[in-house]
This record gives sequence, C-alpha cells and structure tokens, in this order.
Amino acid sequence: MDNPPTSRRRVEWGFMIALLVIISLAFAVLIEPFFGAIVWSVVVAVLFRPVYESLLGYFPGRTNLVAVTTLILILLLVVVPTILLGMALAQEAASIYLRIQEGDIDFGAVFATFENSLPRWMQSQLAAYGYGDFASIRAEIEQSISAILEFLVSQLLSVGQGAFELLLGLGVMLYLTFFLLRDGRALNERIGEMIPLDKEKRQILMERFLVVIRATIKGSLVIAIIQGGLGGLVFWALDIRGPLLWGVLMGVFSLVPAIGTGFVWVPVALYLLVTGDIWQGIALIACGVFVISMVDNIVRPILVGRDTRMPDYVVLISTLGGLQLFGINGIVIGPLVAALFIAIWSIFAEMHRGPAGPVRADE
Repeated sequence: MDNPPTSRRRVEWGFMIALLVIISLAFAVLIEPFFGAIVWSVVVAVLFRPVYESLLGYFPGRTNLVAVTTLILILLLVVVPTILLGMALAQEAASIYLRIQEGDIDFGAVFATFENSLPRWMQSQLAAYGYGDFASIRAEIEQSISAILEFLVSQLLSVGQGAFELLLGLGVMLYLTFFLLRDGRALNERIGEMIPLDKEKRQILMERFLVVIRATIKGSLVIAIIQGGLGGLVFWALDIRGPLLWGVLMGVFSLVPAIGTGFVWVPVALYLLVTGDIWQGIALIACGVFVISMVDNIVRPILVGRDTRMPDYVVLISTLGGLQLFGINGIVIGPLVAALFIAIWSIFAEMHRGPAGPVRADE
C-alpha cells in the first residue's frame, strides 16, 4: 500500500497534467485566428536569422536596432513585393474572367476546331474508349475552367475585402518576427529545457526543426518562384495574354510533384496549336520541357539534397496533406510534421536499443 505522501504526489501530478492539457487547448483555441501569422513569423525568423546574425556582427549588443533593420529588409524584400504581386494578379484574373463572361474568349469555338482537326481514325479510337461525345466533354471542361477562374477571382476579392484582417495578421507576423529574431536564441534554450530528453537528443530535434523549415522553403517556395517567373516571362515573350496569372498558376502547381507546371503550359500549348498559332505552341512546348520543367530537376537537388534526407514520397504526401488541412500554411507545416515524426521515431529506436543493443522482451 502506498504511503500518503506518494499518493498525494501522484494526485498533484495528475491534477497538474490535466490542468496543463486544458489550458493548452484553451490557449490553442485563443490563438487559432492568428495561426497562419504565427507559422509564417517562425518561418521568416528562421530564414532571416543569418541576416540578423550578420548585422549583429557589425552592431554588437544593439539587438533592438538590428532586429528592426532586419524587419525593414523583410518588408522591402518579401512583404511589399508580395502585396504588389497580389494586386496585379487580382486585376489580371478579373480581366480574364470578364472576357470569358462577355464571350471574348470562346472555348466552344476552340473545341469545335480541335474536334474537326482530328483525323477520322483518331475520332473512332476516342469513341471506342468512350470519349466520342465531344459536346459533353467540352461542356465539362468549360464549366471546370469557369469554376476555377471564378474561385480564383472570388478568393482574390475576398482578400481585398478583408483588408483589415490581412493587415492585422501581417502586423502580428512582423511583431512576433521581431521578438523571435531578437530573443530567438534564449527562446530556443528555454524550449529545449522543457523537453524531457538529454542534451544530445534535444539538439537533434531542434536541428531537425530548423533544417526542415529552411529546406521546405528553399525546395518548394524558391523553386515555385523560379518556375513561375520563368513561365510568366515565356508567356510574355510569346505575347500570350495574362502572363502574370499564368506564371502564378505555374508557381502554385510546381508544388505538386510529377505533374507540376505542365498542368498549366501543356493545355495552353495545345490551345495555341489548335487555334493556328503553330510557332507559338511549339515554342511554348520547347520552353516548357527544356526550361521550365528542368528547373525542378536541376535546382531542387541542389537546394534540398544537402539539408534534408526525407524520401520524395514522404515530402509529396506530407505537402499535399498539409495543403488540404492547413491551406497555404501546410506547405511548411506538412513536411515539418513529417520530419519531426521521422526524427522522434529515430530517437525512440536509439533509446530502445540502448548502449548494449536491442532490449529483449524477457529482460
């Protein structure tokens, strides 16, 4: 039978754990509206930490000044260009959507031309596989394209209408980034002290956390920016309307492995070929295959290979799952959770083996 002090201590620990869980859940609900701002403040602070450290070398001890200077650089290099791009994208998407609504862009005529250009044997083969009803296929594709553009325009307009929430989230992100830059090292040590592991295992977890954030941003967002930028320039050079919109769409689809940017430029190239712009279609296919798509094959191993050794299929599944659950924030959250999952299981396996090899069940 347990003695009274031991029983009382167990009750106290049980009460504290229950209280900790309840308060933590309440706090999570409280900060949920700013979840995205918190995530991106951590991401930006991690990415710009080397800049902060470099500036601190020139101004030793001036932590507030250096943190403010780094925030100004973040505003000029990241925030302002993103806002300007969003405004231009909203105007371009709305313009294209209005042209479709007014009939300036006639998908029906395009599909009719495509159907008539197919040889008889190909039409017979398509009919044999159940794709002979071009009218229904055309209606479905037209409806899908209109729905995508309508959704995009509505989302962009909702962002504009929610300007107060956007500015509030941006303010919270910059405010937190300031403190994460200035007090990041102390916060890192304090969080490490709360983890009930030895110093070596805590170091592995913290390093994995930082490494995955950097690798995810470089391996996903940087490549998306490069591919989207190249795609937009190609569309602009070929005098295709809406190059900014197409570039942004290619940047978004570049996050999806295997298909990637081809989901955008392949249909546009086919559209050009069908409508008689042969040289533009061929040039777009050549640029898509040998320029835009090659960026992922060449740049991704350079940016990611040295930072993280997660298998590609884990990155794919975790990124798609993160996007589905958390929206755009899932680009970071998904791979981060997957990396921590792998790291924690690796640590658990090492603890299970112990210094003398695997622990037997009968020991």
